[in-house]
Amino acid sequence: MHSLLRSLSRPFASSVRLLCAATLLLVAPAPLVAQEQAAEGHAAQSSDAPVDIITPHITDGHHMEIPWPNSHLAKEIELPRWAPVHIGPLEVDLSPTKHVVFMLLSATIVALVLITAGNVSQKQHATLGHTKGFAGAIEAMALYLRNEVVLPNVGHHGEAFVPFGLTLFFFILTMNLFGMLPWGATATGNVSVTAALAIITAIVVEVAGIRANGLGYLNTIFYWNKDLPFVMRVIMFVVMSPVEMVGKISKPFALTIRLFANMTAGHIVLLALIGLIFTFKSYVIAPVPVLMATAISMLELFVAFLQAFIFTLLASVFIGQIREAHH
Repeated sequence: MHSLLRSLSRPFASSVRLLCAATLLLVAPAPLVAQEQAAEGHAAQSSDAPVDIITPHITDGHHMEIPWPNSHLAKEIELPRWAPVHIGPLEVDLSPTKHVVFMLLSATIVALVLITAGNVSQKQHATLGHTKGFAGAIEAMALYLRNEVVLPNVGHHGEAFVPFGLTLFFFILTMNLFGMLPWGATATGNVSVTAALAIITAIVVEVAGIRANGLGYLNTIFYWNKDLPFVMRVIMFVVMSPVEMVGKISKPFALTIRLFANMTAGHIVLLALIGLIFTFKSYVIAPVPVLMATAISMLELFVAFLQAFIFTLLASVFIGQIREAHH
């Protein structure tokens, strides 16, 4: 097990590229209304109105902040705008947005950290017999996810799903943590991003079901039970098939809303707490909201890990359920 990171480096890198690329494709066609709102928000920020330091962490747009040595320690830059791509009557804007940039950064960092940790782990095991330092911490996290989260829930012969589970966890975790940086943004606070992750997970779940159960898996979707008399078979098909389809849709929907709502809520609470200072127009009460905001920030750090863990756990559970559908 000590060489887990090394053995998973190639499939893990492939999973990162696939997950990020699919997410970008699903997120790219942003609604025009959202783009207009982002433009209006940018115009408002450039005016003399009070600067909002909270909501930029969860809102998307074609501009972002970078560290800069000035009085605000930040500089706003415009992201490149590309001509829309026309697919029949559909117009798709593939211009990079702030959340797309942070998704790419997250995918790059995750791939570099995990693959580097795997190589370091291999060398340390060859020379010391064990892994230590940062590589040891990453290996411990990977082993825990593999042995306690993915394999027990996916079931027998579930090794092929370990890279996917690790990719989900570290990719979501990194995006969550980026939202806690002063110049960062929480890409998982965008419902399009969480929906894309949920859709990708749903596709993996359905493919896993077909591979494990063959074409007989379709009976679990359309509820065609050959053991029943023909009349009852038709009645159950008409009654239960819609119920089964609702169940199929509800799982990715739950994954989407859970991650989106939890990652957005913390920033909204912070905005409300800091806003108390300006609502009462007094700095006398400032210590109380600041202390409460600090506590919420510490809770957000925990939530960043928790939500990545829950998403990975539920994805593993859904895969395990569908692979055992014939029971």
